[in-house]
Amino acid sequence: MDISKLDFPRDSSFLVTGGAGFIGSNLCEALLDAGFRVRCLDNLSTGKMKNIEALLANPLFEFIKGDIRNLDTCLDSCEGMDFVLHQAAWGSIPRSIAMPIMYEEINIRGTLNMMEAARQKKVKRFIYASSSSVYGDSERLPKKEGYEGKVLAPYALTKKANEEYGRLYWTLYGLPTFGLRYFNVFGKRQDPEGPYAAVIPKFVKQLMIGENPIINGDGRQSRDFTYIKNVIEANLRACLAPEATAGDVYNIAYGQQETLIDVYRKICRALAIEREPEFGPNRLGDIKHSLADISKAKLMLGYDPQYDFNQGLEETIDWYKANL
Repeated sequence: MDISKLDFPRDSSFLVTGGAGFIGSNLCEALLDAGFRVRCLDNLSTGKMKNIEALLANPLFEFIKGDIRNLDTCLDSCEGMDFVLHQAAWGSIPRSIAMPIMYEEINIRGTLNMMEAARQKKVKRFIYASSSSVYGDSERLPKKEGYEGKVLAPYALTKKANEEYGRLYWTLYGLPTFGLRYFNVFGKRQDPEGPYAAVIPKFVKQLMIGENPIINGDGRQSRDFTYIKNVIEANLRACLAPEATAGDVYNIAYGQQETLIDVYRKICRALAIEREPEFGPNRLGDIKHSLADISKAKLMLGYDPQYDFNQGLEETIDWYKANL
């Protein structure tokens, strides 16, 4: 998607929270490439300076090292901003099970601070990252807004709470909020390190350095892997969507299922590597299958994802080959 063709005023300004993280840094880069002013807020707890180093010399880019748990920091960051793209959060279902209080503080209180700051500073739109994990134990496929189950982990509960606050900040205070339920986002700069790394970057790195990847479960579990460029489009479409669509949540995905074993084999083929994976136990809090119904986002936001899984995977692997 060509951002310059979207109907933003040329002097539009964007605050990207978590802007040194995987999704946030891609958003910052895309907005700067389109000529917009971008402010990045990140405390670098999970984000990395190396993700935004190339942006620091751009006069339209501003980096603030700060924490969304501090309301004054949030207020300062929202000053003069038109749009807030709120990506700051701690991810990982297993880590949230181990650290529920930290997730409450960052993902719920931090997001509430950002919404309140955006309200006080009269931001035009507040777009925030939710998650497909809010569907919990619902076995309905495809996943459709309004048909959620019981959440299975603290991380999912924090995102559900974000959505309720988003609804209230629209109905009570008139702040146009848009919750984007991301489905398994992947792409360049996604961190392959650590016990909570996402499967695609982890598989790619392990295969490239000669390790044997471990697939949790039998490998037949499926996910709606969503390429980062589709997520960028969704955020910007939400900024321009009709006001009547505010205060609501939207699935952001491609609408295509891939099993983990098929993903692994596609990565092997792309890297010209033949290596059998190892299999480990299922991860606590994981669901077996996930697939998104994206018809609501298409209808209400004008979301039109251009990158299917295979296209996204090809671009992602090319980036890792050049940067790992």
